[in-house]
Amino acid sequence: MSGHSKWATTKHRKAAQDAKRSALFSKLSRNITVAAKTGGDPNPENNASLAAAIEKAKASSLPKDKIKTAIDKAFGSGKDSANYESFTYEGYGPAGVAVYMECLTDNRNRTAADVRSAFSHANGSLGTTGSVAFQFERKGQIVVEKVIKSEEKKVADKENAVDEEAFEMAVIEAGADDFEDADEEWIVYTDPSDLMAVKAALEEQGIETKGAEMTMIPTTPTAVDPADAKKVMRLIDRLEELEDIQNVYHTMDMTDEVIAALEEED
Repeated sequence: MSGHSKWATTKHRKAAQDAKRSALFSKLSRNITVAAKTGGDPNPENNASLAAAIEKAKASSLPKDKIKTAIDKAFGSGKDSANYESFTYEGYGPAGVAVYMECLTDNRNRTAADVRSAFSHANGSLGTTGSVAFQFERKGQIVVEKVIKSEEKKVADKENAVDEEAFEMAVIEAGADDFEDADEEWIVYTDPSDLMAVKAALEEQGIETKGAEMTMIPTTPTAVDPADAKKVMRLIDRLEELEDIQNVYHTMDMTDEVIAALEEED
């Protein structure tokens, strides 16, 4: 059931190096506001999208007061109202790597100009809607630390040989689709509609989760050489720094060789 694609490992490594904390908090707050407004309910128990947005924010240590402010903004009026538009961009970066971007903006023209500039600078090309989306699959994603803090938990800590079989049984029992080993973490994948239910089921078994969010998994990774990998990641980094871009996904095959080359860049 488990895989070892290295994709999640690098995704989280890059996320930890995202733009300044204030910019990251701004993106997370915006995501919460839109989820609350779209779901029409400020209560995460009745709004699955809002629950997932809050979980993602908590995983990045967004303060509780900022979470509340973001939810209140969804139902405000006048200067306190929020009118963000949600849409996606798709394109190809260096070496033909597909790139899929999720945006939230109050100025589509500004976002379009910023994204177009990033692709032009990387010698990439923007595509039409649907041009690369078929190369990804929407999934729920739950992060579980291998280190445990209680003897009651089913999964041993990394100093005592992690019991992968025991964890696999727990994942199956929780109703997840799959999981993979990502160094110091387990990455659990679910059907998008089952994300919060699986998270709750894991926690009921004594497994502590670090975060839960929606993601896009590449179905057919694109092989690239180390030199091109660096070019692709520069494009990804530039896109992730844009205020209006919430998430960036790519199909670059994260082999050991590629990961080593990217680590040289850090």
